[in-house]
Amino acid sequence: MYAIVEIAGLQYKVEQDQKLFVNRLKANIDDEVTFDKVLLTDNGSVTVGAPVINGVTVVAKVLGHVKGDKVIVFKKKRRKGYKVKNGHRQQFTQIQIVSIGGGAEAPKKTTKKATPKKEVEVKEVKAED
Repeated sequence: MYAIVEIAGLQYKVEQDQKLFVNRLKANIDDEVTFDKVLLTDNGSVTVGAPVINGVTVVAKVLGHVKGDKVIVFKKKRRKGYKVKNGHRQQFTQIQIVSIGGGAEAPKKTTKKATPKKEVEVKEVKAED
């Protein structure tokens, strides 16, 4: 079983017990976080949300906060003597998917039976001038 879930603005394909790095989350280590923006699930049959599936959540456990590899940003303009060298390390949170589901799928639409309307008696009131 897998699901496609939106975490911090990015979409990830996740499976149970999978470890992955996502953009930094505001959560402590060993906390459980739930993601309710599930876009698609596959448990034998594919369920696609419009845009999300109601009632289905993904629960993950925070394993730690880490930094990514350093990316060197080098800017240069030729013949001007302009050189700038910067580095950047992205902040990531490592999570492990605990469970997918956690609720019923989208509620089915029910049709209401037509009930006969009650007739209301209208009394006429004469206005005197």
